Formats: sequence, C-alpha cells, structure tokens
Amino acid sequence: MLIKRPSDIREHEVTDFALYQRRREFLKTLGGFALLGASGLPLVAHGKSAFSTDDEPTPYDDIVNYNNFIELGTGKEAPAENAALLKTSPWSVTVDGECAKPGQFTLEDILKPHPTEERIYRLRCVEGWSMVIPWQGFPLAALLKRFQPTSKAKYVSFETLLDRARMPGQKRNPIGWPYTEGLRMDEAMHPLSFIATGLYGATLPAQSGAPLRLVVPWKYGYKSIKSIVRIRFVEQQPATSWSVEVPDEYGFYANVNPEVDHPRWSQRKERRIGEFLKRETLPFNGYAEQVASLYSGMDLRANF
Repeated sequence: MLIKRPSDIREHEVTDFALYQRRREFLKTLGGFALLGASGLPLVAHGKSAFSTDDEPTPYDDIVNYNNFIELGTGKEAPAENAALLKTSPWSVTVDGECAKPGQFTLEDILKPHPTEERIYRLRCVEGWSMVIPWQGFPLAALLKRFQPTSKAKYVSFETLLDRARMPGQKRNPIGWPYTEGLRMDEAMHPLSFIATGLYGATLPAQSGAPLRLVVPWKYGYKSIKSIVRIRFVEQQPATSWSVEVPDEYGFYANVNPEVDHPRWSQRKERRIGEFLKRETLPFNGYAEQVASLYSGMDLRANF
C-alpha cells in the first residue's frame, strides 16, 4: 500500500474535515498510519488537546490561501502564490543569549525530542479577521527548557529567516529586516504557547510559516512569528518589528483587547473567515480564563 507524505499531497487531496473529525475512520483511511512530516514525526496526534477550542475549524483552503506573511508578499493571496520560493530544507535555528546550552541546531535536532500533538486554536488578526486552525506541534516551553535559560533571561526573542531569494517581499517592503518578535519568559513558558510544525494533519505550508512558527493564541496574529531561524534569551525587553516600525499602532504585548482600538479601526468586532456576519471580539481572544493572571495589575491600555 502506498502511504503519501504531506510533501506529496496536493491541496485538493487533503482529507475532508468531516472525515478528519472521525479519527478512527480517518486513520483507517490512511491504512492505520498517521501522516508523517518531513522529519518522520507523526503530525496527527492521539486526540484533541485539552487546550483546544470547540469552535469549528476554518476550511483548509481558506487557511492556506489567506495569509499575512509580508516576507512572501503584502497581499493576502501573495504568500500562497510565492510559497514555492521558500525552501525549508536544509534549515537550522541558532539559540543564544542568556542560556546554558546555546548552539546551532538543525530542524531535525529541534523536532526529534518533541512528541507532536494537535491544538485547535483561534487566530485573531489586528485587521479584524479571524480563523480557527487545527495546528500540530509542541509546547514552546518544552523547547525553551532544553536550552536551560539562566536567571537573567527575562524575555525571549525570535527572528525570521532573512533571505531575499526565498523571501521576495524582503526586496521591496520598507520594514527593517529580519522580522523579530518577543515574549516575556512567563508568557513563553505558559502552556498555551505553542510551536506549530503542521496544520490539518499535514506539514506546515510555507505560506503559513514553515517549518517552525510560533502560535500565541491570546495575542494578535502579528505576534506569531513565522519561519523561525533564531531564538535568543535576553534580560531586557527586545525590540520587535511592528512595535519599532509603528509604535502607536502595534505594541509589544499584542494581547487581544476589544477595548483598545487600532488608531485606524475598531477592534470590538471581528469577521471569522468563511462567515458573513461579524462577531464580538473576546478579551484575550477567548483565553482570558487561562492567561489574564499574567497581566494582573498592568494597565492594558498602556501595555497594548
């Protein structure tokens, strides 16, 4: 029997979501095997994580054809159109800063120790649209602990690939490259914070941030940095791309807060991709019960 890997699967061959929900039938359809990623690690987990939302996931075609990834182009469809340029093998990640075990690690080094699980998370973008995505990956905390951050590590910063041949948007757009993001260590170590390596049971597409993408579900999408090549532990709050470029529009924290408007539009409502009517935006994107305590005593209008 021929079992295809995700790299061999065309978009129209992706399993229908109704079948995907029926896990036993799904696995039977695959001949009893989970789909495998390029690393050889299973991408379909042993069931939905307790962290997952019960919201219905956005259709696969919408997820992979409507993206914010300006390194691959500024239009929402441009990342998918240019995705073939982003070759993700070989790939390496540099880890440095305030940690006991820095180094340069291959993608295989990063992935192998981490069992893959599925988490269905909401993704809310600052422009007013949202999705619900069944990600595959592993907790960010599990990765960061491997490098043994020291007591001086108060923040962790991330950096996207800088390569104008593979990232055509870096040739034209005025933002200072490479794209950078950061989290406080308690945010990074929170059990909701996640490294995505796949979605809908297949290897993460280039336009969605392959091969490693951060997912912080209570924050706006621009915080979920894509195509990570560097992780650095630092003592001071790191500069992040959008908070440097447009500080009055995009803050360091990026927590979803319907009470804090973007200077050019309201954040009180959102349109879920695939739906006609708008819905109310939830504080912390619906994850307030889990994460609001991280910001106890903070002014969330000043720290937006």
